[in-house]
Amino acid sequence: MANSSVFDKVSCLGVVPVIAIDSPDAAIPLADALLEGGLPIVEITFRTMAAAEVIERLRQERPEILVGAGTVLTLKSLDTAKACGAKFCVAPGTNPEIAAAASEKGMPFVPGVATASDVECALSLGCRVQKFFPSEAMGGTAMIKALAGPFKHTGVRFLPTGGINAENLESYLAVEAVAAVGGTWIAKKDDITQGNWSRITDRCKAVVELVARVRGGK
Repeated sequence: MANSSVFDKVSCLGVVPVIAIDSPDAAIPLADALLEGGLPIVEITFRTMAAAEVIERLRQERPEILVGAGTVLTLKSLDTAKACGAKFCVAPGTNPEIAAAASEKGMPFVPGVATASDVECALSLGCRVQKFFPSEAMGGTAMIKALAGPFKHTGVRFLPTGGINAENLESYLAVEAVAAVGGTWIAKKDDITQGNWSRITDRCKAVVELVARVRGGK
């Protein structure tokens, strides 16, 4: 899947559930909850030991879900993500070495940015979809709009993450420079641990409806 097609799908869906999962056994029930809610995308972060196996299980058993790997901080994590079947990788910051390696491997890569210098650096590495992080702490939608101005002609778009929830999601989706929004509120750790799959499905449905309402005319 080419970079453009991956990011086109991410943008079309509008929201990426960002999930740190402790048990590989929860992978398929989680996937089914997302699918039932109409949100066939997930970013599994390398914050837990289970991440690689979870990505592998999703690739094998739920290939209809677009699976990304998050918190990709090392070349080893990048290699693991690719080997397990991740379709894109996300990092909280911009590491030129990892960005270059991802490009060589044909892995769509979303580096993290927080300043104009970060944006410029990521663009120089060929990354036109960038994770604005930590979004709320760095100024939220106002900061994204301010950053987007001088870089609009480059085609850069942002995937803001950090402090975003059901209450402020709409304001982010309405920003032209936002490709999609990443968030942990859709599938909370306690809901996964306790098997509250219907709650996750309900949040997905609410997100899908909101994306359609805000971006329906775009």
